[in-house]
Amino acid sequence: MKQTKILSFLLLGLLAGCAALSLQPANFAWPIESVLPVDETGMVSDDRYSFSFDTKSLFFEEFNDSSAYKAKEIRILRDVNGFYFITANKFKNVYVFKMNHGAMVLDNKIFISEFGVENPALNQREPYVELIDGDKSLYITNTGIDRNKK
Repeated sequence: MKQTKILSFLLLGLLAGCAALSLQPANFAWPIESVLPVDETGMVSDDRYSFSFDTKSLFFEEFNDSSAYKAKEIRILRDVNGFYFITANKFKNVYVFKMNHGAMVLDNKIFISEFGVENPALNQREPYVELIDGDKSLYITNTGIDRNKK
């Protein structure tokens, strides 16, 4: 009986030591969007947040044109949960990415307009990301448009 209790305490101690360290609460949001020009190789970079990535696949996904990135700029904002929201002028969608081992992986593609957005802007409206397109505002999360938010 005594050995069982000692063994139980040892196992409990070992299992407690294996628990992942969690720092909570954490807020990953950027206060304002970054408007980034796409260079001649399809790359964007932001010195403020120290990141860069290739946009060619994103523009090909949106326009089915391998050179659609030329002379363009993207708008990107990171929400409180760490998702990256990306759109650009004439895009029909907002793309939601998450980080995974040195890559941005598509989490969701949110359809916005058949005609594409004109001069879009992204704002942090916790817990939402607000997409402004002209005089229209949409409130989105990584799962889609919140139709109840006015």
